[in-house]
Amino acid sequence: MQYTIHSKVCVKFNKRYLMLTFLLFIIELIIGIYVHDKIIRPYIGDLLVVIFLYCLLKSFIEIPLIPAAIGVLIFAYIVEISQYFDMVDRIGLGSYKLARIIIGTSFSWTDMLCYTIGIGIVIITENVFAGRK
Repeated sequence: MQYTIHSKVCVKFNKRYLMLTFLLFIIELIIGIYVHDKIIRPYIGDLLVVIFLYCLLKSFIEIPLIPAAIGVLIFAYIVEISQYFDMVDRIGLGSYKLARIIIGTSFSWTDMLCYTIGIGIVIITENVFAGRK
C-alpha cells in the first residue's frame, strides 16, 4: 500500500530498511548497556544513531536519498543543539532518565562530527548499492 505525500515522497513500507532499523537498535542497546569505553560508546554510538534514524525513516517513507539524509542530519543537529540549551530540563523532562538518555544532556562538537560522518556513510553506502542494481 502506498500513499503519496509529495511527488517524490510517499508512505510505503520497506522491510529491508525495517530489518536494518531493528539490527541497529539492538546494536545501540548493546552499546548503551554494556559498552563503557572511550571510543565505541561516545563515537560509534553517535555515528550509528543517524544511520538508525535514516533506516527508520526509509522503513515507512519512500523519499530520495539526499532529502532523507539531510533531514536526518538536521534533526540530529537540532537535538544536539537543544542539549546546549538544557532543553530536557527546560521542557520538564529532566527527572526522567529515559528522556535524558534519548535527548541527551551535554552538547559536543564531536557528536556533530560523528553525525555528519554517519550520514556520509549512509550516502556512500546507498550510492554503492544503487550502482549494483
